[in-house]
Amino acid sequence: MPKPPEPLFLDRIDTPMGEGLVIFDGEGALRAFDWTSHEARMHKLLRRQNGSVTLTEAPAPEGIVTAFAAYFAGERQAIDRLTCRTGGTAFQKSVWAALRTIPAGETWSYKRLAEAIGNPAAVRAVGLANGANPIGIVVPCHRVIGSDGSLTGYGGGLDRKRWLLGHEGAAFRDIAA
Repeated sequence: MPKPPEPLFLDRIDTPMGEGLVIFDGEGALRAFDWTSHEARMHKLLRRQNGSVTLTEAPAPEGIVTAFAAYFAGERQAIDRLTCRTGGTAFQKSVWAALRTIPAGETWSYKRLAEAIGNPAAVRAVGLANGANPIGIVVPCHRVIGSDGSLTGYGGGLDRKRWLLGHEGAAFRDIAA
């Protein structure tokens, strides 16, 4: 008998970069964050990492809404307190846990992230796990840049990555500027 779909909840919040999608579970843990312009990608990641899920629109818990509002208002550590829960492989989860240790205002290379999880040869695999991160901003994959300090891909788009890093006061090499 197939496992029944996991019930998850969806709310929409305003951000300085457009409307955000907040996915959370019945216990109030954040399960995904993305922008409405990337909603299809978010649904794909949810299915890949969690199997079948059902999304019901509901107001996000006050703690999630307050943390995002505080982050966008300049309190860069406000999102660090959020409880997150993801699907994914053990390797992906180790990468995502390491991402949460990168302080706001700092950037790491993919190599440094691979070293942080104790697997320095896994730079490409770390990059793939970084790209499959379902909880943008809170699991700060935007803080990972190229070894030369340049911006690299970001699921929410390079303009958002540039904005987020600037908002956090991080140094990076912007070849598009």
